[in-house]
Amino acid sequence: MTMKTKNFMRKPEWLRKKIDFKAQKEMDQLLNESGIHTICQEARCPNISECFANKNATFLILGNICTRRCTYCNVKTGKPFEVNQKEIDQVTTSVQKLGLKYIVITSPARDDLKDGGSLQFYKVTQDILEKVPGADVELLIPDFKGKTSSLQTAVDSGASVIGHNIETVPSLYKIRKASTYTRSIDVLKQLKELGEGKIKTKSAIMVGLGETHEEMTQVFKDLREVGCDFLSIGQYLQPTGGYEEVKEYVTPETFALYKREALDMGFEFVHSTPYARSSYMAHEYKGKKTSKE
Repeated sequence: MTMKTKNFMRKPEWLRKKIDFKAQKEMDQLLNESGIHTICQEARCPNISECFANKNATFLILGNICTRRCTYCNVKTGKPFEVNQKEIDQVTTSVQKLGLKYIVITSPARDDLKDGGSLQFYKVTQDILEKVPGADVELLIPDFKGKTSSLQTAVDSGASVIGHNIETVPSLYKIRKASTYTRSIDVLKQLKELGEGKIKTKSAIMVGLGETHEEMTQVFKDLREVGCDFLSIGQYLQPTGGYEEVKEYVTPETFALYKREALDMGFEFVHSTPYARSSYMAHEYKGKKTSKE
Protein backbone atom coordinates (compact mmCIF):
# COMPACT_ATOMS: atom_id res chain seq x y z
CA MET A 1 0.00 0.00 0.00
CA THR A 2 3.08 2.25 -0.16
CA MET A 3 5.58 3.29 -2.79
CA LYS A 4 9.32 3.24 -2.09
CA THR A 5 10.97 6.45 -3.21
CA LYS A 6 14.08 4.72 -4.52
CA ASN A 7 11.96 3.20 -7.28
CA PHE A 8 10.48 6.52 -8.36
CA MET A 9 12.33 9.61 -9.58
CA ARG A 10 9.24 11.76 -9.33
CA LYS A 11 6.47 12.19 -6.79
CA PRO A 12 3.37 10.11 -7.46
CA GLU A 13 0.38 11.75 -9.10
CA TRP A 14 -1.43 12.43 -5.81
CA LEU A 15 1.49 14.60 -4.63
CA ARG A 16 1.66 16.92 -7.62
CA LYS A 17 0.02 20.02 -6.26
CA LYS A 18 -0.52 23.13 -8.36
CA ILE A 19 0.92 26.33 -6.91
CA ASP A 20 -0.84 29.67 -7.27
CA PHE A 21 2.13 32.03 -7.24
CA LYS A 22 -0.05 35.12 -7.72
CA ALA A 23 -2.08 34.49 -4.56
CA GLN A 24 1.09 33.65 -2.68
CA LYS A 25 2.81 36.87 -3.78
CA GLU A 26 -0.11 39.04 -2.68
CA MET A 27 -0.25 37.43 0.77
CA ASP A 28 3.54 37.56 1.12
CA GLN A 29 3.40 41.29 0.51
CA LEU A 30 0.71 41.89 3.12
CA LEU A 31 2.53 39.82 5.74
CA ASN A 32 5.87 41.44 4.97
CA GLU A 33 4.31 44.86 5.41
CA SER A 34 3.04 43.77 8.83
CA GLY A 35 6.54 42.63 9.82
CA ILE A 36 5.51 39.17 10.99
CA HIS A 37 6.32 35.60 10.02
CA THR A 38 4.15 32.61 9.20
CA ILE A 39 5.04 28.95 9.60
CA CYS A 40 3.64 28.55 6.09
CA GLN A 41 6.60 30.49 4.69
CA GLU A 42 9.31 29.35 7.10
CA ALA A 43 8.53 25.61 6.82
CA ARG A 44 7.89 25.78 3.06
CA CYS A 45 4.46 24.25 3.47
CA PRO A 46 3.13 22.69 0.24
CA ASN A 47 -0.33 24.14 0.96
CA ILE A 48 0.89 27.73 1.09
CA SER A 49 -0.67 29.03 -2.12
CA GLU A 50 -4.02 27.37 -1.39
CA CYS A 51 -4.19 28.79 2.12
CA PHE A 52 -2.92 32.21 1.08
CA ALA A 53 -5.50 32.34 -1.74
CA ASN A 54 -8.18 31.87 0.95
CA LYS A 55 -6.46 34.37 3.27
CA ASN A 56 -5.57 31.68 5.78
CA ALA A 57 -2.22 31.71 7.55
CA THR A 58 -0.63 30.31 10.69
CA PHE A 59 1.20 33.12 12.46
CA LEU A 60 4.69 32.39 13.76
CA ILE A 61 5.46 34.36 16.91
CA LEU A 62 8.71 34.59 18.90
CA GLY A 63 10.77 35.02 15.75
CA ASN A 64 11.70 32.62 13.00
CA ILE A 65 14.76 30.97 14.56
CA CYS A 66 14.41 27.69 16.46
CA THR A 67 16.72 26.55 19.26
CA ARG A 68 16.43 22.91 18.20
CA ARG A 69 17.83 21.23 15.10
CA CYS A 70 15.21 18.69 14.06
CA THR A 71 16.35 16.95 10.89
CA TYR A 72 12.98 17.10 9.11
CA CYS A 73 12.08 20.77 9.64
CA ASN A 74 12.98 23.69 7.37
CA VAL A 75 12.68 26.39 10.07
CA LYS A 76 15.99 28.16 10.67
CA THR A 77 18.02 27.15 13.72
CA GLY A 78 20.48 29.11 15.81
CA LYS A 79 20.47 31.80 18.49
CA PRO A 80 17.11 33.61 18.50
CA PHE A 81 16.61 37.34 18.94
CA GLU A 82 14.98 38.83 22.04
CA VAL A 83 11.21 38.58 22.28
CA ASN A 84 9.60 41.30 20.19
CA GLN A 85 6.67 42.79 22.09
CA LYS A 86 5.58 44.69 18.99
CA GLU A 87 4.53 41.44 17.33
CA ILE A 88 1.49 41.26 19.63
CA ASP A 89 -0.03 44.26 17.88
CA GLN A 90 1.39 43.18 14.50
CA VAL A 91 -0.43 39.85 14.62
CA THR A 92 -3.72 41.41 15.71
CA THR A 93 -3.45 44.07 13.02
CA SER A 94 -2.86 41.39 10.37
CA VAL A 95 -5.85 39.42 11.63
CA GLN A 96 -7.99 42.53 11.28
CA LYS A 97 -6.70 43.35 7.80
CA LEU A 98 -7.37 39.81 6.59
CA GLY A 99 -10.77 39.65 8.25
CA LEU A 100 -9.91 36.38 9.98
CA LYS A 101 -12.18 34.82 12.58
CA TYR A 102 -10.27 31.58 13.18
CA ILE A 103 -6.62 32.26 13.93
CA VAL A 104 -3.79 29.76 14.46
CA ILE A 105 -0.69 30.84 16.40
CA THR A 106 2.53 28.83 16.63
CA SER A 107 6.22 29.39 17.36
CA PRO A 108 9.62 27.77 17.01
CA ALA A 109 11.03 26.09 20.11
CA ARG A 110 12.50 28.77 22.38
CA ASP A 111 14.54 26.81 24.92
CA ASP A 112 16.48 30.00 25.64
CA LEU A 113 13.44 31.44 27.44
CA LYS A 114 12.61 30.36 30.98
CA ASP A 115 8.94 29.81 30.12
CA GLY A 116 9.62 28.57 26.58
CA GLY A 117 7.65 31.53 25.26
CA SER A 118 4.31 30.66 26.84
CA LEU A 119 3.70 34.20 28.10
CA GLN A 120 3.93 35.53 24.55
CA PHE A 121 1.35 33.00 23.41
CA TYR A 122 -0.88 34.27 26.21
CA LYS A 123 -0.41 37.95 25.31
CA VAL A 124 -0.99 37.46 21.58
CA THR A 125 -4.12 35.40 22.15
CA GLN A 126 -5.56 37.82 24.68
CA ASP A 127 -4.94 40.77 22.38
CA ILE A 128 -6.73 39.10 19.47
CA LEU A 129 -9.72 38.07 21.58
CA GLU A 130 -9.99 41.58 23.03
CA LYS A 131 -9.80 43.45 19.72
CA VAL A 132 -11.41 41.07 17.20
CA PRO A 133 -15.05 40.36 18.06
CA GLY A 134 -16.08 36.76 17.46
CA ALA A 135 -12.50 35.56 16.98
CA ASP A 136 -11.49 32.00 17.85
CA VAL A 137 -7.82 31.19 18.52
CA GLU A 138 -5.97 27.91 18.20
CA LEU A 139 -2.46 27.49 19.55
CA LEU A 140 0.14 25.05 18.25
CA ILE A 141 2.79 24.99 20.95
CA PRO A 142 6.24 23.46 21.40
CA ASP A 143 6.66 21.23 24.45
CA PHE A 144 7.91 24.02 26.80
CA LYS A 145 10.16 21.23 28.18
CA GLY A 146 7.04 19.86 29.81
CA LYS A 147 6.84 22.66 32.41
CA THR A 148 3.41 22.69 34.00
CA SER A 149 3.54 26.43 34.72
CA SER A 150 4.16 27.22 31.04
CA LEU A 151 1.40 24.87 29.91
CA GLN A 152 -0.96 26.51 32.41
CA THR A 153 -0.17 29.91 30.90
CA ALA A 154 -1.12 28.60 27.45
CA VAL A 155 -4.32 27.10 28.82
CA ASP A 156 -5.23 30.40 30.51
CA SER A 157 -4.79 32.34 27.26
CA GLY A 158 -8.38 31.88 26.12
CA ALA A 159 -7.54 29.65 23.15
CA SER A 160 -10.26 27.09 22.43
CA VAL A 161 -7.91 24.53 20.85
CA ILE A 162 -4.32 23.80 21.84
CA GLY A 163 -2.22 21.49 19.74
CA HIS A 164 1.15 19.88 20.26
CA ASN A 165 2.50 17.68 17.48
CA ILE A 166 3.73 14.19 18.23
CA GLU A 167 5.37 14.30 14.73
CA THR A 168 6.48 10.67 14.44
CA VAL A 169 6.49 7.24 16.07
CA PRO A 170 8.75 6.53 19.10
CA SER A 171 11.32 4.46 17.15
CA LEU A 172 12.06 7.46 14.88
CA TYR A 173 12.31 10.11 17.57
CA LYS A 174 15.97 10.73 16.89
CA ILE A 175 14.80 13.18 14.21
CA ARG A 176 13.27 15.37 16.94
CA LYS A 177 16.21 16.96 18.69
CA ALA A 178 15.85 17.74 22.41
CA SER A 179 12.40 16.11 22.43
CA THR A 180 11.05 12.82 23.70
CA TYR A 181 7.91 10.90 22.81
CA THR A 182 6.85 10.46 26.43
CA ARG A 183 7.21 14.19 27.09
CA SER A 184 5.05 15.09 24.10
CA ILE A 185 2.37 12.64 25.21
CA ASP A 186 2.55 14.09 28.72
CA VAL A 187 2.19 17.64 27.35
CA LEU A 188 -1.11 16.66 25.72
CA LYS A 189 -2.19 14.96 28.93
CA GLN A 190 -1.41 18.02 31.02
CA LEU A 191 -3.18 20.36 28.61
CA LYS A 192 -6.36 18.30 28.96
CA GLU A 193 -6.11 18.16 32.74
CA LEU A 194 -5.20 21.82 33.22
CA GLY A 195 -8.01 22.87 30.90
CA GLU A 196 -10.46 20.83 32.98
CA GLY A 197 -12.04 19.45 29.82
CA LYS A 198 -12.89 22.89 28.41
CA ILE A 199 -10.09 22.92 25.83
CA LYS A 200 -9.87 20.69 22.79
CA THR A 201 -6.44 19.17 22.21
CA LYS A 202 -4.90 18.32 18.88
CA SER A 203 -1.84 16.57 17.49
CA ALA A 204 -0.25 15.68 14.17
CA ILE A 205 1.99 12.95 12.83
CA MET A 206 3.99 12.58 9.63
CA VAL A 207 4.19 9.37 7.60
CA GLY A 208 6.69 8.19 5.02
CA LEU A 209 9.73 8.12 7.31
CA GLY A 210 9.80 4.35 7.77
CA GLU A 211 7.12 3.86 10.43
CA THR A 212 5.05 0.69 10.47
CA HIS A 213 1.28 0.32 10.54
CA GLU A 214 1.49 -1.21 14.01
CA GLU A 215 3.52 1.76 15.29
CA MET A 216 0.98 4.19 13.88
CA THR A 217 -1.98 2.52 15.54
CA GLN A 218 -0.11 2.48 18.86
CA VAL A 219 0.43 6.23 18.57
CA PHE A 220 -3.31 6.66 17.95
CA LYS A 221 -4.00 4.66 21.12
CA ASP A 222 -1.48 6.65 23.17
CA LEU A 223 -3.04 9.93 22.03
CA ARG A 224 -6.54 8.79 22.86
CA GLU A 225 -5.44 7.60 26.30
CA VAL A 226 -4.56 11.22 27.15
CA GLY A 227 -7.81 12.53 25.69
CA CYS A 228 -6.51 14.02 22.43
CA ASP A 229 -9.54 15.16 20.40
CA PHE A 230 -8.22 16.02 16.93
CA LEU A 231 -5.59 14.38 14.73
CA SER A 232 -3.81 15.31 11.51
CA ILE A 233 -1.89 12.74 9.45
CA GLY A 234 0.18 13.87 6.47
CA GLN A 235 2.98 12.81 4.14
CA TYR A 236 6.50 13.89 5.08
CA LEU A 237 8.20 15.73 2.23
CA GLN A 238 11.92 16.44 2.37
CA PRO A 239 12.38 20.26 2.27
CA THR A 240 15.80 20.16 0.57
CA GLY A 241 18.94 18.06 0.60
CA GLY A 242 20.45 17.57 4.04
CA TYR A 243 17.15 16.72 5.74
CA GLU A 244 15.66 13.30 6.48
CA GLU A 245 14.94 11.41 3.28
CA VAL A 246 11.45 10.22 2.41
CA LYS A 247 11.37 6.45 2.81
CA GLU A 248 7.98 5.94 1.14
CA TYR A 249 5.07 7.74 -0.43
CA VAL A 250 1.99 6.59 1.44
CA THR A 251 -1.02 6.06 -0.81
CA PRO A 252 -4.38 7.83 -0.38
CA GLU A 253 -5.89 4.43 0.42
CA THR A 254 -3.59 4.04 3.40
CA PHE A 255 -4.43 7.54 4.60
CA ALA A 256 -8.12 6.59 4.42
CA LEU A 257 -7.41 3.44 6.43
CA TYR A 258 -5.58 5.42 9.13
CA LYS A 259 -8.51 7.83 9.29
CA ARG A 260 -11.02 5.01 9.85
CA GLU A 261 -8.87 3.40 12.51
CA ALA A 262 -8.33 6.70 14.35
CA LEU A 263 -12.02 7.56 14.29
CA ASP A 264 -12.84 4.08 15.59
CA MET A 265 -10.65 4.87 18.59
CA GLY A 266 -12.68 7.96 19.42
CA PHE A 267 -11.03 10.98 17.80
CA GLU A 268 -13.65 13.66 17.08
CA PHE A 269 -12.03 14.85 13.85
CA VAL A 270 -9.27 13.36 11.72
CA HIS A 271 -7.68 14.95 8.68
CA SER A 272 -5.69 12.20 6.98
CA THR A 273 -4.49 12.99 3.46
CA PRO A 274 -1.06 13.28 1.80
CA TYR A 275 -1.11 17.09 2.11
CA ALA A 276 -2.65 17.28 5.59
CA ARG A 277 -0.68 19.44 8.01
CA SER A 278 -1.42 20.33 11.62
CA SER A 279 -2.71 23.82 10.79
CA TYR A 280 -4.12 23.14 7.32
CA MET A 281 -7.85 24.00 7.22
CA ALA A 282 -7.70 24.20 11.01
CA HIS A 283 -11.13 25.81 11.28
CA GLU A 284 -12.70 22.58 10.01
CA TYR A 285 -11.73 20.62 13.12
CA LYS A 286 -13.60 22.52 15.79
CA GLY A 287 -17.25 21.84 16.39
CA LYS A 288 -17.74 18.94 13.99
CA LYS A 289 -17.10 15.24 13.67
CA THR A 290 -15.77 13.45 10.63
CA SER A 291 -17.37 10.39 9.08
CA LYS A 292 -15.34 7.23 8.56
CA GLU A 293 -15.82 7.33 4.81
